[in-house]
Amino acid sequence: MTANRKEEILLATLELAAEKGLGNVTTGMIAERVGMKKPSLYNHFSSKQEIVKAMYQYLRAGANPFAAEGPVDYARLFQGKTALEVLTLVVNNYWSMNRDAHLLQLYKVIYSERTREPVAAQILVEETEHMILATKQLFYALQVHGLLHFRDPDMSAVTFALTIHGLMDYENDLAGGERDGHPEEQAAHLLAEYLQWFCAENAVKGAVQ
Repeated sequence: MTANRKEEILLATLELAAEKGLGNVTTGMIAERVGMKKPSLYNHFSSKQEIVKAMYQYLRAGANPFAAEGPVDYARLFQGKTALEVLTLVVNNYWSMNRDAHLLQLYKVIYSERTREPVAAQILVEETEHMILATKQLFYALQVHGLLHFRDPDMSAVTFALTIHGLMDYENDLAGGERDGHPEEQAAHLLAEYLQWFCAENAVKGAVQ
């Protein structure tokens, strides 16, 4: 299967899920949307669940500008920055990735159907676990480089990652509700306050934050 054909199938699945709900989409619908016979679709994917998982991986990689750069060079990332500047940069990059139009559309679908569709719940678990692992690695590096100090880096990473996810959900809820003004600014202000508080709580004694 060519890269273009793969993209057609994955984006067609996303369109159908947004229109009809993930649980109502069938492989026959997907095949029809891309102009192929249903048996031909099974030459590329064994099931709808496999298509949905591949769609998540494809959209996430496409939205992440650093996906092809390999392991994080923490020394380079930290150079000349305070802990607050590092965390602000990392979190803003993560938020920007999740504001990608296609990825945001996917999240809206799977958030609404995670109680009914096991594959939707699985994707959300995978995304949360990915962020927790990345945060643990970041926090250990911050501690080694003397930018922050944690009594328990692993638990600090879990609570930080889940708080960021909660703030992202809050921003999406504000944007979807009937609120005056600019809800994204309200969420951004709360995020900035949280990051400042977090760095102050975990500051290395005598360090400038």
